Amino acid sequence: MKLNNYYLLFVLLFSGQIINAQDRPNILLVMAEDISTDLACYGMEAVKTPTFDRLAEEGIKYTNCIGTNSICSPSRSALMVGVHQNITNAQNHRSNRNTPLDKKFVPITKLLQDVGYKTIIGNENVFTKGEKIDCNFKFKPVGTYDGVNNFGLFNVKSAKTEDKEKPFFAQVQLKVTHRGNWWNDIRNKSTHPVDPKDIVLPPFMADTPEIRVDWATYLDQIEYADSEMQLLLDELKENGTYNNTIIIFIGDNGRCNVRGKGYVFDSGLRIPLIVWYPKAYKGGEVDDQLVTFSDLSATILSLAGAELPTYATGTSIFDKEERTYVYSARDIWDEIEDRSRAITTKRYKYIKNYFADVPYDAHQAYLEYNRPAVHVMRKLNKEGKLDAYQSVFFASTKDKEALYDLKKDPHELHNLINDKKYKKIGDQLKGYMAEWQNEYTDRGFENSKPEAPKSVAFVAFLKTELPNVWAALEEGKVVDLSDAQAVFKTRNKKVK
Repeated sequence: MKLNNYYLLFVLLFSGQIINAQDRPNILLVMAEDISTDLACYGMEAVKTPTFDRLAEEGIKYTNCIGTNSICSPSRSALMVGVHQNITNAQNHRSNRNTPLDKKFVPITKLLQDVGYKTIIGNENVFTKGEKIDCNFKFKPVGTYDGVNNFGLFNVKSAKTEDKEKPFFAQVQLKVTHRGNWWNDIRNKSTHPVDPKDIVLPPFMADTPEIRVDWATYLDQIEYADSEMQLLLDELKENGTYNNTIIIFIGDNGRCNVRGKGYVFDSGLRIPLIVWYPKAYKGGEVDDQLVTFSDLSATILSLAGAELPTYATGTSIFDKEERTYVYSARDIWDEIEDRSRAITTKRYKYIKNYFADVPYDAHQAYLEYNRPAVHVMRKLNKEGKLDAYQSVFFASTKDKEALYDLKKDPHELHNLINDKKYKKIGDQLKGYMAEWQNEYTDRGFENSKPEAPKSVAFVAFLKTELPNVWAALEEGKVVDLSDAQAVFKTRNKKVK
């Protein structure tokens, strides 16, 4: 980290030049869903992301932003409280939504309001207004709560990003990159759809026409998100807030594909992070410090001049102290009971799978209609047509432990846990895991049971009532399920 440049930002923030009531910076947090570091500025081929690229060129691009979870609601829970989700009992996806957050914790939006910030969720310029903010806790003091779309965290919805009496903290969710029925439409309407021939697939993916089209369609969504980012920038310029707004762009978890969302591999945990604020920072920096969600929370509070709570598990990314590792967790997701922990340092990753008998390909209902590549590869695996790196995803069990050298093996293909040359490294990372678990109570180890979501019944419905649709999914096609979901919803109402 180049401390001389960060020192400039520190001086500006705390000399009174920005912290004056009228001059404090606005903060725009833009979060894309289900996106790995698959932007052009991060080296992804075939995709064009000129807006994100410019923000990176003029700002700070972080190359080691590691999520504390690889699923959306636990990740956002950590970000919105500034505390690792396994400490606040927010680790299970879509859990505890009617359970009040422990009184000793306060969401960062409340802390921001306390120092005079208006807190905004969403923006009219982006797909579905960017208002999604699902968290695994209940909190009322800031705004309304319904446990579906409103989680008591913001006091204004989809307002324009303009300065009036108060500076603003706005969070905008770019949902387009999340798997959805709009994917084909976005691709079909694109004036420059990504060419499947130009894609370079990771070695753990089979290379078939269907998988290439699916990957290209995913990159089309990223290009659409890039255009949405430009709309947000245009609004800042129109409203006169462009020069006094700090922009933070981040993902919530990795791409929804093989070894991605829901897994503690790098493709599930490593996400883009770009910080842009030319007023105080000249830009063009590539920072390799380890960063995670609670660090981002601490950074936002620091930029706003709010005091960091003593319970916070992160520190501002502009502090001199850099973290040694990130502790990540995967717990219950819908009907699948699983528990994995990971320690990521700048170079190595250690994984411990507590439920090694639960395979990677657990036939989870939600993923059955959201990962076309799995259906294709599942068939190829049965036919013996996958190589060793690809077929491991379809083994009947997971490795109980794994160790990867991320510098030599960025795709995590070679498990070094039993390699004597790496024993010292493995022991060191195991020690970090024990250190974290001794310092904090990991509530993922408490007794809790998965619940069967509607997705389980929906998959059964597709198989029995709409076999042609199910067959298309098994062929690896990107299928618009809008009509099927409407029929399913109507059937459910009649049953009730």
